[in-house]
Amino acid sequence: MSDPFVVVGADAAGLSAASKFRREALDREVVVFEKGRWISYAYCGMPYFIEGRVERMSNLLSLSPTEVDDRGIDLRRGREVVGVDPDEKRVAVETPDGDAFEQPYGDLLVATGGRASTGPFDVRGIDGAFTLHDMDAAAAIDAYIAEPDAYDPDRADVSAVDRERVERNAAMSAPETAAIVGGGYVGVEMAEALSGRGLDVHLFHRSGHLLSDFGEAVGERVEEALTGEGVTVHTGTPVEALVADDRIEAIRFADGDADGEDAETLPVDLAVVGVGIRPNTELLDGTGVELGEGGAVLTDEHGRTSLPDVYAAGDCATAFHAVTGEPAWMPLGLTANRAGRAIGATVAGDPSPVGDIAGTAVVKAFEMEAGRVGLVEDAAARAAGFDPVRETVTAGSRSGYYPGAAPTDVTLVADRDTGRLIGGSIAGPDRAAIRIDTLATALEADMTVPEVERLDLAYAPPFSPVWDPILVAAKVLNGTLEEEE
Repeated sequence: MSDPFVVVGADAAGLSAASKFRREALDREVVVFEKGRWISYAYCGMPYFIEGRVERMSNLLSLSPTEVDDRGIDLRRGREVVGVDPDEKRVAVETPDGDAFEQPYGDLLVATGGRASTGPFDVRGIDGAFTLHDMDAAAAIDAYIAEPDAYDPDRADVSAVDRERVERNAAMSAPETAAIVGGGYVGVEMAEALSGRGLDVHLFHRSGHLLSDFGEAVGERVEEALTGEGVTVHTGTPVEALVADDRIEAIRFADGDADGEDAETLPVDLAVVGVGIRPNTELLDGTGVELGEGGAVLTDEHGRTSLPDVYAAGDCATAFHAVTGEPAWMPLGLTANRAGRAIGATVAGDPSPVGDIAGTAVVKAFEMEAGRVGLVEDAAARAAGFDPVRETVTAGSRSGYYPGAAPTDVTLVADRDTGRLIGGSIAGPDRAAIRIDTLATALEADMTVPEVERLDLAYAPPFSPVWDPILVAAKVLNGTLEEEE
C-alpha cells in the first residue's frame, strides 16, 4: 500500500476521519500520528470532572487505543509530525527520543486542534496557575484542589495521565481562593466547578459582560446566576499580571484606569487562565498553505486546503459560515467530528461536504442555561454587510399555571433589508439552552423572521406555553421590521 491516508491528530476530527475512511476504503492503509498519549477525549467534560460531577477521568474517553487498533487503524502515539512536504507528499515525524523519519502519504488530514492562548500570562513554572485545554491539566487541577490526605488518585484512572504532575499537585496544600481570567465558556464553567469544590471564586472578564459572543442580555443573566451562588464577577476588569514566586500568590488587575496606575491586587492560591485558543498549524509552516480567520487553515466545502491532497478539520481549520457564506473559524466539538467524518468519506471516494457552521453553542452557570447562534453582536453583523435589527423579549418557559415555569430571555437579530434571521441568543433556568436548536435550524434554512413566527412549534403545558418564547420574540421583531417599512 503506497498511498496511505495519513492523519495528524487523534482526537475528534482525526479519529472520526480515520474511522469513516477505514469502513469505506478497506484496500488502503490509514495511519494516525498523535504527538501525545491522549486520544479521543471529551474536552467539554473537563470542568465537570474537576467539579466532581464526573467521577472518573476514564468516563471522558470515547475510544481507547485498543479500540482504535481493533478498527484497523494504525495509531502511532508519541509521534509528532513537525513538517509537511507537499511536493514529495511526505510528512516529517519525530519521536520523544529524538529520532526522526519520513512518512509518505496519498492523502493527508491535518487535525492538530488548538492550544490554550494565555495572552500575556505565562503560567509555566508557576504552581497553582493553569490553563485548561488538555486532560493532564484537568487531572492536575483536580489534584491541586484536594487536601493532600483526601485526594483520590483513582479519579485519574487512565494510563496516559502525567502521574508525576498529578502527584506533585496532590502534595500541595489545598487552595482557598481562585481567580479565573476570562469570562468565556471555560471561565463560566470553571467558576461553577471551583465554587462546587468549596473555593472562593473571582471571575475576571475584560469586556463589559460575560460570554461576549452571546450578547449582553445573556451575559447579564449569567452574571446574576454566578453572583447568586457566591462567585464574585469582575466585568470590564482587565487582569494585568499574575503575581508569583514559585507558587501563585495574587493577581493584579486594572481598576478602571487605562494606564493601570490604580491597579489592585487580589491574593489567590489558584489561577485558571482561559482567554482563548490558537490553532496548531506550525507543521504547515513553509508550505505556502492559505490561512484564514485566526490563523486557521483555510478549507473549501470538502475540507480541502490550498495544498494538493491535503485536508484540514477541527480546531485548526475554517469552515463556511451559514449566515455570511464566508470562511469562519469557530472551534467547537460538533464541527470537528462532523468535518472529520465527511473528509474520511471524501478521501475514500464519496465526496461529502463538511457542512456549514453557525457558531451554535450552549453553556450553563449553575441553574442558568444559555445558548447562541449566528451573528448576535451588531458589530459582527455590520462587518458581514447586514443592517441588524434586534429585539429581546422575556417569556415563560411553560404555561404560567404549570409548575416550573421560568422567565426566558430571547434575543433575535434580523437583517433590516431582507427580514432574514441572522442570529439569536437565549437564557433561562428551565430548558432554555436546547431551544437554540430551533434558531440554528432556521438559520440553516435562511428563514425570514415572519417565517420563524409561523413555525408550528409543539405546545403542552409541561413543555411550553402556546406561544413558545422563540415565537414571541419573532412576533415582536417582525412587528419592529414592519414598522420600519
